[in-house]
Amino acid sequence: QVQLAESGGGLVQFGTSARLSCAASGVPFSRYALGWFRQAPGKERHFVAAIGWDGTTTSYADSVVGRITISRGSPKNTVFLQMDGLNPEDAAVYYCVRGDNVGDLTTNPPKYWGQGTQVTVSS
Repeated sequence: QVQLAESGGGLVQFGTSARLSCAASGVPFSRYALGWFRQAPGKERHFVAAIGWDGTTTSYADSVVGRITISRGSPKNTVFLQMDGLNPEDAAVYYCVRGDNVGDLTTNPPKYWGQGTQVTVSS
């Protein structure tokens, strides 16, 4: 059973940074992509970013380009989301997701989701 465990959320000040982490475990796959979705109160979940197994193939939502960076850790079952210049629109529950590849995560609802971690931005 695939499990995704997020950490790093919390209360952050407007304009500052936050770094989220996610560790994947369970049924091993030779290669898979990891990514992040987020859901603000009263809104649907939206894609944020994804990264391929090689750590070089990435994709970002237009709204976060230039402010958010996704990276893959070592071991490769970990993924990070560095968020800079946070504003109230970034406040949401952030979910770690797993997919076959980056394209899969950007076009199809992910099959595997973490429990989510809350990011709150104070003004």
